Amino acid sequence: MDRAPTTNPRFTIDAHGVGHIVFDDPERSLNVLDEVVLAGFVDALDAARVAAGRGRLQVLVIRSGKPGSFIAGADIDAIGAIEGPDDGEAKARAGQAIFMDLEAFPAPTVAAIDGLCLGGGLELALACRFRICSDSPGTRLGFPEVQLGLLPGWGGTTRLPRLVGLQAALDPLLTGNRLRPSKARRIGLVSEVVPEGVFAERAVAFALEARDVPPGTSRRKRSLRTRVLDDTVPGRRIVLATARRRVVDKTGGRYPAPLKILDVLRSGLGRSVTEALALEARAFGELSATPAHASLLHVFHLREAARKTARAVPGGTARAVDRIGVIGAGIMGGGIAQLAAYRDVDVRMKDIRDDAIAGGLQHARELFDTAVSRRKLRRSEADRKMARIRGGLDWHGFPTADLVVEAVVERLDVKRAVLTEAEGVLDDRAVLATNTSSLSVDAMAEALARPERFCGVHFFNPVHRMPLVEIVRGAATDLDTVATAHAFAVALGKVPVVCRDGPGFVVNRILGPYLNEAGHLLADGASVEAIDRVAVEFGMPMGPLRLMDEVGLDIARHAGDSMYAALGERLQPAAPLVALGETDRLGRKNGRGFYRYDKGREAGVDPDVLNALGEAVSRDGDAPDDGSIRERLVLSMVNEAARILEDRIVATAGELDLAMIMGSGFPPFRGGLLRFADAHHPRSLLEMLESLAAEVGARFEPAPTIRRLAAEDRGFYAAFGPGT
Repeated sequence: MDRAPTTNPRFTIDAHGVGHIVFDDPERSLNVLDEVVLAGFVDALDAARVAAGRGRLQVLVIRSGKPGSFIAGADIDAIGAIEGPDDGEAKARAGQAIFMDLEAFPAPTVAAIDGLCLGGGLELALACRFRICSDSPGTRLGFPEVQLGLLPGWGGTTRLPRLVGLQAALDPLLTGNRLRPSKARRIGLVSEVVPEGVFAERAVAFALEARDVPPGTSRRKRSLRTRVLDDTVPGRRIVLATARRRVVDKTGGRYPAPLKILDVLRSGLGRSVTEALALEARAFGELSATPAHASLLHVFHLREAARKTARAVPGGTARAVDRIGVIGAGIMGGGIAQLAAYRDVDVRMKDIRDDAIAGGLQHARELFDTAVSRRKLRRSEADRKMARIRGGLDWHGFPTADLVVEAVVERLDVKRAVLTEAEGVLDDRAVLATNTSSLSVDAMAEALARPERFCGVHFFNPVHRMPLVEIVRGAATDLDTVATAHAFAVALGKVPVVCRDGPGFVVNRILGPYLNEAGHLLADGASVEAIDRVAVEFGMPMGPLRLMDEVGLDIARHAGDSMYAALGERLQPAAPLVALGETDRLGRKNGRGFYRYDKGREAGVDPDVLNALGEAVSRDGDAPDDGSIRERLVLSMVNEAARILEDRIVATAGELDLAMIMGSGFPPFRGGLLRFADAHHPRSLLEMLESLAAEVGARFEPAPTIRRLAAEDRGFYAAFGPGT
């Protein structure tokens, strides 16, 4: 058997003339394309070409030696080391040249994809003549580059639309969404989806059959309308113009990568592959030097670090969680149960009323039905996962639970009583957690016999969409409990941030002053439209007043009162918010808040809302301008973030930034609240806050940490980095 002189990837030829290039990095759990691996691939490809020239190789299969993982993409560290646009372009051209050699290979080539096939891994597969994949639950194909502020620069932007058509290529290129095998087959990205159990054997059989298949015959059949839109200049112009409008509407044009992808597609389609690749490489280099890419790469590293339990909870040992209990079958409880069952965890849900249990099960069922309608699950998969959820009025199933999440009403007395009762039926090693958003974990722990096994696990609503989970460590919580809760959140696909107990924890504590300041801006004469528009233009997913409508004005008022009681005068509720809380307006849930809602859809600012606010709103003098609105909203968050670091609620600036991005939608292209603050000199922050304190109120009195950083000439990341 012939072998190339390399270890990863390795090249062999079997007795049937089928060559195999097998990626299996001995140093990593996933295959990644870095400079060394690519050099090894060139060696293996050269050896295969020699064998093909001698007539001993009839077809070449490229696969992974790691079960459930093909190639996870390019090396992130290498991407981060790019030095300017010229270097980025050169690196893109180097990768393109390797894959052009693969595309020109003298025998049929087959990418046998089992597991993750992302970024550079998918670009490698696209350079093959054929692609097949397994139906493994872990098999996904995609281009995450846009989520890092880049585009696929090793040929992916050029080859994908030529293979599957322009319209089918837009979603994976512009969003980074990962395709399931069935979708990949449907659009023509792969030729065949093979049952996981027979994938290895079928890959070889497919390769042998591929010797007799003419190039280009695997492309899917397309309708006349699709061909007109994909293959004609006027059609492509319509498709790309529509896509550009959608991108701008969704992002405000703040993310250059999707717009650059559209530019490359507009200029490259209709040209030769060589010309299109040159455009792609140049665009990759330009994007690699943008501030948005630097910020998104920073956020990626924060997210990956947060998901490593050993790093987030040093010294803690996580216990495996196969069964959980959920106390409270409301929207949160049903959402937590559904998410756990989605990840194949057995769930027992408890409430005190049969109709509540029925409602929780129905909510879970609706979420599974939505997943089926969006083709994220097959009906059989959804039914199997739904069957993991059981409910009742007693404690049946709880004694064998590894972790129990309490999600009852936000009242301390009720939670303490429920938690005390639950603790009495649980195994001594089980973790007991509360899903509170505002109550003290330590106050609840006082009622427990085993406070060391108790923590906060704060999911955000809606549970299935919001990525953040705040893992709250109480004063008595031990490290193993924190590690177990953290690892469980990671297993659910969430991004956990560990914090200490304190009013509002991280996200809600920072949002408190932000939302309250929106009320103060109303009092000073700013309009609802102006306040929310400025916030959205800054990059927030919605304005603060619209956010209060979404949360519910009654809930927002309750949270504001709680924060005021805990943090004092700087959080005294703004007069307009107090006035609105005395009306019957609840926001979206009853159709009237700052905005009107028609059948659940936002229908513009309610013209009567100013009358409802009465004398709480100034109608004299100059209203704050856009610059003042932005400064007050953002600095209210920065100042409170500094106080959170003072109180050691989180250890690092990066953890705080990640929590705000994942929990509040703070714009990722800015890299985080404190990374944005660090773009200003600390003395500048101090001067702006002192000016605001003198002008609009003592609530802007600079946090002591900001005064210290200004004196030391240090930013937040320098003072509160990973080593602090």
